[in-house]
Amino acid sequence: GHVETNTITYSAAVSACAKGGIWAFSLHLLREMMDRNVETDSTTYAALVSACEKDGEWICALTLFREMGNVSVERDNITYSAAVSSCEKGGEWAHALQLCCEMNEGHVEMDTIIYNAAVSACEKR
Repeated sequence: GHVETNTITYSAAVSACAKGGIWAFSLHLLREMMDRNVETDSTTYAALVSACEKDGEWICALTLFREMGNVSVERDNITYSAAVSSCEKGGEWAHALQLCCEMNEGHVEMDTIIYNAAVSACEKR
């Protein structure tokens, strides 16, 4: 039978690609979602940002994180965590701290993982 493509099926595919280390293809899926007017959500972006983070692609991770605001997808502590972790892995302490400030200003709850990633980024400077 035919499987309907929607936010849930695309997010699952993006997440699977991310876990499989195929972050570039997960970006392709995001663009395909947009081309087909399939709604993206924070789960989709969290998987993408995490995929980039795991592969050391901090610039890509931050670009996707920033894109969320442009497409009206709410940034939550999961997406912030992935973004801060990507900065930590890239040794980008200033970006990590900026994200923490944004979380504070936006009243997004910080957790131990985010604090630890930010501290670790600063230790690498």
